[in-house]
This record gives sequence, C-alpha cells and structure tokens, in this order.
Amino acid sequence: MAQDHHHHHNKQKNIKAAFLLNLSFTVIEIIGGLWTNSMAILSDAVHDLGDAISLGSAWYLERYADKKPDEKYSFGYARFSLLSALLNSLILVGGSVLVLVRSIPRILNPQEVHPEGMLVFAILGILINGAAVLKMRSGTSLNEKAVSWHLLEDVLGWAVILVGSIILLFFDVPVIDPLLSVFITLYVLFNVGKNIKQILHILLQGVPQMYSIVEIENELKENTEAVSVHHTHLWSLEGEKMLLSTHVVVPEMMENKDIMKLKESVRSLLYKKGIEHITIEIEYPEEKTDRCLKGEDGDRT
Repeated sequence: MAQDHHHHHNKQKNIKAAFLLNLSFTVIEIIGGLWTNSMAILSDAVHDLGDAISLGSAWYLERYADKKPDEKYSFGYARFSLLSALLNSLILVGGSVLVLVRSIPRILNPQEVHPEGMLVFAILGILINGAAVLKMRSGTSLNEKAVSWHLLEDVLGWAVILVGSIILLFFDVPVIDPLLSVFITLYVLFNVGKNIKQILHILLQGVPQMYSIVEIENELKENTEAVSVHHTHLWSLEGEKMLLSTHVVVPEMMENKDIMKLKESVRSLLYKKGIEHITIEIEYPEEKTDRCLKGEDGDRT
C-alpha cells in the first residue's frame, strides 16, 4: 500500500511539473508574440494555453483518482485518471485537426515567416517542453501517456519550427514549414488514436491484452486441487489495477480447511500475475452441473 501511495504521489508530481513548465512557457510565448508582433508565435501560444488547461485538469483528476473507496464509488476513484486520459486525448485530436486545417492551405499558398524569431523560440520551446517530456517518460498510466503525447507534440512542433527556421535563414522556401507540420501532426494523431483505442477497451471492461482467461483457468486447475475453474471475469480499473472474479469447483467432500488452502493457492498464483483484487466463489460438482443444465453458467467453448 505504501508503494502504491508513493507511485500515485510520483504521478501527481510529474504531471504537476509538466503543467507548471507548460504554463510558464505559454506566458513567455504570449509576451514574445506581442513583442515581435508574430502571429505564428501567438497562435502557438493559444495552442499551448489549451495544453496547459488540459495538463491542469490531468493533474487535478490524478489527485482525485487517489481517493479511497467509499459508499459512492466502491472500487475507488482510479477511473478518474482514465477519464482524464480520454479528455486529454480528445483535446489533442481536436488541436491536431486545427493544426491540419491551418497548415494544409499554407502548402497551397505559402506565407512569409520570420526565421530569426522562430529560431529563438524554437530553442526555448524544445528545452522547456523537452524537460517536461523527460519528467514524464517514466510514467506508466494512460493519463501519463496522454500527457506525454501532449508534451511530445509540442517538442516535435518546435523541432519542426527549428528545422524550418534554419532552412529559411538560407533559402526562401516557406512551404517547408506547413509540410513538416502536417507530417508531425499525422504522426501524433496515429499514436493518440492507439491510446484512445486502449482507453476505450478499458472503459468497456475488455480483458487486458497481456492476459488470457483460458490460460488463467487452465493454470489454476493444473496447479491447485480445483476440479474446474469457470465463469472467470478479468478487467482493469485504469490500465494498472487488475481485478478478477472466478468460480472454482472443488471436490465434493473437501473440508473447509482445505478449501481455505485452495483459495490461498489461487490468490497466490494470481498475485504473481499482477492481479490485486480477486473474488473467488466456491462451487461443488453437483451445483456446477445444475447451473449448466439451467443455462446459467458462463463457460467458454
């Protein structure tokens, strides 16, 4: 439990640091955009402001997700972290679409830019957002991954501006800026799409991809005194906490003390697989047969 608390604290700390870095740079961008009269920098400042709001919500919901179970949410508040990941991903999709809408017309009708100002802010953008990405790189939750993609999008965007500004200092080819922007945006959208797919799989209580229910049932049967294992359900709260419920059929005359040992063996095997919350229902062969005849059992064929 202490390790879980430390892990949650680190997640909150990382997202908070990323939020503060992003918000600070947004303020710098707004001041710099007004000072240089650069609409390109100001428009990116608006984008980063949206990122800062998104990161702020991620930080808040990550803290909220650490609340203990209560009468209102009996499994706890961990899924608020998943909600934040979904919101962040959708915001990132919206921001990427806006970038594409703005960039594609510029391919057809390139506009003059200010390479010197672009170069200075590109270096600042890479350093500040890069520091935030490094802060988030150890994150394992979907919320942290969504935040990381937010920040990585910014780093890649500023890298594009850096490359573009260097080229434009020597060559008059303004079309290179929107071309690179479209390429990076499509790359980000592809990876965010995979993240959203994973989030929806968890929200719909799909079996986590690293597990096989058939293999788990077979392993429990082979390594314990269970007659059979069936009606197993496996899902995750937010991509990290795994929950399982299963029905274990025991020999007809098995005594209570042996049943207790069997349940402990089942829990031990599942704990080793990273499954923390385990519910076991004990059944006898006749009970199992009756349920099957009534069509009430969820056996897999």
